[in-house]
Amino acid sequence: MAEHTRSSITIEAAPAEVMGVISDFARYPEWTGEVKEAEILATDDKGRAEQVRLVLDAGAIKDDHTLAYTWISDAEVSWSLVKSQMLRALDGSYTLVTHDRGKTTEVTYQLTVDVKIPMLGMIKRKAEKVIIDRALAGLKQRVEQRSAGS
Repeated sequence: MAEHTRSSITIEAAPAEVMGVISDFARYPEWTGEVKEAEILATDDKGRAEQVRLVLDAGAIKDDHTLAYTWISDAEVSWSLVKSQMLRALDGSYTLVTHDRGKTTEVTYQLTVDVKIPMLGMIKRKAEKVIIDRALAGLKQRVEQRSAGS
């Protein structure tokens, strides 16, 4: 089994608000930084994205890849790589846990990345950690700004 990197953050919002931002792929370029384009290619019978094409520009790493999403519940979504120019695997998930009677949400992001070019495991884990930390910080900022504005 491949090693993965995991991190969590607490967001001052209800889980539905957090999942609302996570599932709004069209707006990813507004808050993620690295995602320059997001296109939903397929949806399920509830209108949730099943396949999403993402164009990334993270400086040295540029990629155009497609991810398949599985909506496990209202509080958990996972994804896996369908195709990519640079990656062999990109598997991840967001898991949301309600705290403080629904006022806060603990978000856990788990990620496994495998690139097509050789890379030491230690460097790969560090890259995963940076991706996760930036994603969680951006998610927290986006959700809390939207919550404050409503």
